[in-house]
Amino acid sequence: MSILVTRSSMPDFEEYCEEIKKLWDSHWLTNMGVEHQQLQRELEAYLDSPHVVLYTNGHLALENVIAAMQFPKGGEVITTPFTFASTTHAIVRNGLTPVFCDVDPDTYTIDADKIEALITDRTVAIVPVHVYGNMCDVEAIDRIAKAHGLKVIYDAAHAFAVKYKGVSSVNFGDAAMFSFHATKVFNTIEGGAVCFPNDELVETLNDMKNFGIRGPERCVFVGGNAKMNEFQAAMGICNLRHLDAEIEKRKRVVERYRQHLGNVPGIKLCHPQKDVTPNYAYFPVVFDGFRATRDEVFARLGEQNITARKYFYPLTNSFECYADLPTAGVEKTPVAAYLADRVLTLPLYADLALEDVDRICDIILGE
Repeated sequence: MSILVTRSSMPDFEEYCEEIKKLWDSHWLTNMGVEHQQLQRELEAYLDSPHVVLYTNGHLALENVIAAMQFPKGGEVITTPFTFASTTHAIVRNGLTPVFCDVDPDTYTIDADKIEALITDRTVAIVPVHVYGNMCDVEAIDRIAKAHGLKVIYDAAHAFAVKYKGVSSVNFGDAAMFSFHATKVFNTIEGGAVCFPNDELVETLNDMKNFGIRGPERCVFVGGNAKMNEFQAAMGICNLRHLDAEIEKRKRVVERYRQHLGNVPGIKLCHPQKDVTPNYAYFPVVFDGFRATRDEVFARLGEQNITARKYFYPLTNSFECYADLPTAGVEKTPVAAYLADRVLTLPLYADLALEDVDRICDIILGE
């Protein structure tokens, strides 16, 4: 039997059918209908966020919130290359230049101690990324941003339901973006959101995602189309009901992995962060000095129909589409490059059987 690196959490079929039944009565399938509005309210409450604006996917959410800040074209944005392509693309597609900062060797998030050295008179913002559910050093980043008058927009795609000192991950920086892709801890099939405290951003982001239309005869902004539809929102409403239980199941899987791999020479695991309530989004393993390389372990699992993922590899500052960027080049971010060449995320989802975790670990350890 094959084991994928992840499997989407879904409610019972009957529960989802019951949730979407009203759509057959109303025929209101998109354009911020009742399901969309309900999910928005429930997420604001669950995440303790003053405002949530829903999107059809996380990338457009990030691209739009960066655009909403109205940074001057050509401005520099300090970010990390140890991330998915979306983060860097969202910056570049806004006419901004990413400046790549190296990462912390323990959390794999942006190294706050290296940010200030990268700030110039062209720097307009910091876009840090919470990685694998690990949170950035939000306190240090806040101090740096305030000292230099910079905006902070978090790519929080991996940090849904994560808290630091009891405070939701959405409540740091000027805004936080979530992805609700099918592979995430919380999914709306495909989707995303921006969370933020600034009241004035609500109208701006809604304009951006809905053509700038504010009524049947008013169009005030050159916006696009990035609306979450009602079926996506309905899936989110159902999944949110079960999220805490799903996270608890994921926790058991992670604990089982740690039992097998926690004290193996040549295998490095992320330590739980102090004061952080985790969501157990991913289980990254770094192979360094182990009797098999990362690529050999990846192949060995694949031979047994077990899919792991080299996540994140390659680094975004090595993408060929960025070859002409003056800030590109993995040699500028050696810690990130070291991790990218050695990291493997193992299968992790709520319904992964513990016996399968045992089998995965036996294959890795050659037992």
